[in-house]
Amino acid sequence: MNTIDLRSDTVTLPTTAMQQAMQEVPLGDDVYGEDPTVNQLQDFAAELTGFEAALFVPSGSMGNQVAVATHVGRGSEVILPYGAHIYEYEPGALAVISGALPRLIPAPLGIPEVADIASQIRNNIHQAPTELICLENTHNKAGGTVVPLERTREIAELAKANNLPFHLDGARVCNATAALNISLEEISKPFDTMSLCLSKGLAAPVGSVILGSKEFITKAHRYRKMLGGGMRQAGILAAAGIIALRDMRERMVEDHERASELAKGLAGIEGIFINMKTVQTNMVYFNIDNASEIVDAMKTRGILCNALTSDSIRLVTHYHITDDDIEKTVQVIEDVIERRTVARAAA
Repeated sequence: MNTIDLRSDTVTLPTTAMQQAMQEVPLGDDVYGEDPTVNQLQDFAAELTGFEAALFVPSGSMGNQVAVATHVGRGSEVILPYGAHIYEYEPGALAVISGALPRLIPAPLGIPEVADIASQIRNNIHQAPTELICLENTHNKAGGTVVPLERTREIAELAKANNLPFHLDGARVCNATAALNISLEEISKPFDTMSLCLSKGLAAPVGSVILGSKEFITKAHRYRKMLGGGMRQAGILAAAGIIALRDMRERMVEDHERASELAKGLAGIEGIFINMKTVQTNMVYFNIDNASEIVDAMKTRGILCNALTSDSIRLVTHYHITDDDIEKTVQVIEDVIERRTVARAAA
């Protein structure tokens, strides 16, 4: 039975071109700054985004936490949109590594209001001082939603007016650029620093890059080393990252189109609720009672996905998912729900 894996875009496997490149690239010791392929990846990422410099790290979580630690002092506050990955899914690292506190801001569909951020900036002796503003684009917990470029620019102006750095958790920023039909450089301009994940929809096996000024990246090196992120002959991994950035960004539109078709198909099934406003990129969140029961039944039929809560399921499209997979997924979910309904009626 062919498995359709919709748990996350992290399940993507490297392409044939990536695997070939990983076998053939020149290598060196990256801790000494001597791996030519890592240096090539960092230069390429900086060029694409318009930043001065980049730093290759093993994961998106490390990328974010290195960036935060480089920006802030202990006992400070970091402003984050509600549901931000930096707070929700990087288990306590903000406090453990940086000694910082989160200040969470309401963010419907992942989009905070500028006034809400402004009202929470602290600069007095009685409270922890604000030292960083963070944004996430796309916003995972809101359903893969996209923050409009104009809102990003407005927040950047607020940050600048208050002399605060502005960091983007861009784990899926390439999905955002595909949805907005803009370049990586354009979406990056409002930010002082950014993390960009290579191992999700871009399909590299491992790694992220942090981007910022040369001065910032020089300081970030120390935190990467402190956290064990210095990976000697890391060019084996960086080779896949170069191809990910070069070849995989433009095809993300296909993932978005398939997610949209999946959502439309599921929306017509009795017992399922989908907020179609959240279906903007490659994620589909839907509500149904006893979600884990549905997930378990789908697994027996060869479809993998995650129940996020007792009544919420997430499906994520990526380059392994085909049009036929979307059609089959809708059919299987509809059949699973019908069978459950009949069983409940007979009980």
